Amino acid sequence: MTKDLTNSTLERQNILNNPFALQEIEKATRIKGIPFEGKTVVLKEQISAFFEVTPRTIDNYIEKFSDELRQNGYEVIRGNRLKKFKMSIHEQDVHETDFVNIKVPQLGIFDFRAFLNIAMLITESERARLLRQAILDIVIDTINQRSGGGTKYINQRDEDFLIAWFQGENYRQKFTDALKNCVDMGNFKYPLYTDKIYISIFKEKVLMGVGPC
Repeated sequence: MTKDLTNSTLERQNILNNPFALQEIEKATRIKGIPFEGKTVVLKEQISAFFEVTPRTIDNYIEKFSDELRQNGYEVIRGNRLKKFKMSIHEQDVHETDFVNIKVPQLGIFDFRAFLNIAMLITESERARLLRQAILDIVIDTINQRSGGGTKYINQRDEDFLIAWFQGENYRQKFTDALKNCVDMGNFKYPLYTDKIYISIFKEKVLMGVGPC
């Protein structure tokens, strides 16, 4: 699938309006956030840290794509709702210094749908690019599943997302070929660079390596 989500409002909205695809993407990505009003939300600072861009970069996207992001779950909370949100953070024992000035009179929050929306927009982040590719692949698998075809992810829900991704024959072959042709190192380079990619996204080490095909 070669669609560029950063350039197509229609393609972004087609995905964000597909509840079956969103459900599978959320299961696969396992994004952690803050429980609030029956859903999980994240803040601008968490998004900027995840995608390794500055909070100002996120501000720029919010300003430029305000209507689209609000349509897809971004909102600014004030008053009693903001008090409830602060209480939710406090109940989780999350230190306030982990976030932007929590004493401000209003605060922008992103639900999972809005988080994916911003991921489809950011062009400065390699992590965002990887997530966009994964989103497109999961959408294809979801369509295939609902039409009776085969899938790569959905039948492997107990496996780590990135491992399952690399175990797909096409992805694994491209990955190992690139290491074989471009990295002057022994076979250790395969699990080493799999770990590097995994850590860059999830801040965890992968439990099983990828060897040459």
